Amino acid sequence: MAGTVNHSRIKVAVIGAGAAGLCAGRHLISEPEKFQFDIFEQQDDVGGTWRYSPRVGSDEYGLPVHSSMYKNLKTNLPKEVMAFPDFPFPDCDGQSFLHHTVVLQYLEEYAKQYGLYTHIKFHTLVENVEPVEHSNDKVEWIVDIQDVASNERARFVYDAVMVCNGHYSVPYIPEIPGLDTFDGLLMHSHDYREESKFQNLKVVVLGAGASGIDIAIEISKVAAEVVLSHNTPPKTSRLLPNMTQEKGIESVQKSSVTFIGGKKYQCDAILICTGYLYTYPFFHPKCKIEIGDQKVSPLYLHLFHIDYPTLAIWAVPKLIIPFPIYDQQVKVFLKFLKGIVKLPSKEEMRGDAERDFLKRLESGFKPRHAHVMPGDFQWEYDDKLSELGKIKPIPDAVRNLFKHVHFTRTQDVLNYKNVNYSILDEKTFLEIE
Repeated sequence: MAGTVNHSRIKVAVIGAGAAGLCAGRHLISEPEKFQFDIFEQQDDVGGTWRYSPRVGSDEYGLPVHSSMYKNLKTNLPKEVMAFPDFPFPDCDGQSFLHHTVVLQYLEEYAKQYGLYTHIKFHTLVENVEPVEHSNDKVEWIVDIQDVASNERARFVYDAVMVCNGHYSVPYIPEIPGLDTFDGLLMHSHDYREESKFQNLKVVVLGAGASGIDIAIEISKVAAEVVLSHNTPPKTSRLLPNMTQEKGIESVQKSSVTFIGGKKYQCDAILICTGYLYTYPFFHPKCKIEIGDQKVSPLYLHLFHIDYPTLAIWAVPKLIIPFPIYDQQVKVFLKFLKGIVKLPSKEEMRGDAERDFLKRLESGFKPRHAHVMPGDFQWEYDDKLSELGKIKPIPDAVRNLFKHVHFTRTQDVLNYKNVNYSILDEKTFLEIE
């Protein structure tokens, strides 16, 4: 199907069959008279990062293990916030915070419900995405793929590319003097699966995002001591008795770390929870995508390639409700492909992207926070998407529940996942006793 020429329909390549790629497929398949599409996925089933693997390092085909899921992970957002707008989670016995296996089942059911499996090419690695510019200003996209099981290669041509390979697979490890001299257990959270390796150890967890804190709490149940090392304001929530907080790491020695400010701490293990890099190894240099210090450019609305807007990248924004935002992005992008949505001029889009970046710097963000969306940034982003695409914004009930859970997490990080919720209507959510 992918290589056929049929100008009555728009040919779309989707890279990745995680949540964003499946969302793309769900909307593409709903308009068969408008679109034909293929989804390329290097794993053997759908789910992306939600497909847990006990393996670390390389998979059975020698590729880097994609998933960063650990054995006992439960979501840090309630299912009432996480769900795609037209596909609610099952009741799950009233539980709001779910084990990762339930989320994977949800994504598998989503793919089945909308008939996506027949459009997905599994065990398929995208090796090259390259624009071809024609004299009439039309751009087509060469997509070169490799079957990782058979090593067979193929080339297809598409009218548009939706990049949905995620950003939770390639670890970001900060440059810290002496880190490579540490003799103890050194691990990034990408390779963390369960806590037994930390039994009776003195552990430093670097990074205090939601996942870093969750992992630190899990480890503290078996470790001798856990130090949560970070440069954000001290967490005010009660922690477990063997957990303490310190500033970020200034340097590392063979069996110790020195925190910013000079305090030294003898430790047996360092677990790095500093997030992930944006990586798109398949982009040909002609794509002119630049990734510098966690900033992907040139992107309009953290989505459209400004120079080649028939190429768009999902999962660039951070600190968001992912599935609903992906859904909004897909709706707007497909409206653009159909000619219903008109983008501003390239100059206007560049100006908007620059203003967005400067606003972050003026708000106290570092340059590497170009795509983070804390607080109202996420809702302002959704409002801009909604205005451009003339679609409904994410409902107030979802927005308010997200804010509520964020607040309760800061107040009681040990117990906030024990509370369950229900959304009554577009305006109202309810806390379930």
